[in-house]
Amino acid sequence: MKNILLMGSPGVGKTTLIKKLSEIFKEFNAAGFYTVEIMEDGVQKGAEVISLYGENRVLCHTNLKSKHSVGRYKVDVKGFEDLLDSIFSREKKKGVFFIDEIGKTECVSRKFNKLILELLESDKPVIATISDKGTGLINEIKKRDDVEVFDINPDNRELMLKMLTMEIRDILLA
Repeated sequence: MKNILLMGSPGVGKTTLIKKLSEIFKEFNAAGFYTVEIMEDGVQKGAEVISLYGENRVLCHTNLKSKHSVGRYKVDVKGFEDLLDSIFSREKKKGVFFIDEIGKTECVSRKFNKLILELLESDKPVIATISDKGTGLINEIKKRDDVEVFDINPDNRELMLKMLTMEIRDILLA
């Protein structure tokens, strides 16, 4: 399997794993992004997407003006897609892709949906977090023959970092 999906409850450490793994494998021309919560007065108000190159955009926020929404958040599809263009249109010598996350908010973007399928089909490994809940594309991706799903929880996340590091290194050096 060349594609690895990390699944687990919110707050369990999936994003932290993606960030650590992308740092470990940066010499393989890693590309991708991770998400961080936007907190205001101790309350989550949205999420920001940050590329592995340090570029960032607000993905969703309760105060955004947008016709797209997921729950109480309005989604900046255009801003997200502009960032995707910036990340994935760079020179094509990428060795591994890190995506945090394949979730309902990101899947509002048709460009993201198309991109994820293209990356999974490519000859480069995709390491991604994926929502444990979701329908449509999220469920389809989890059922693919070329993906391996790992459940992350507080008890196994440190061990998973070591195990995934070895697994990804084997994929990249194969």
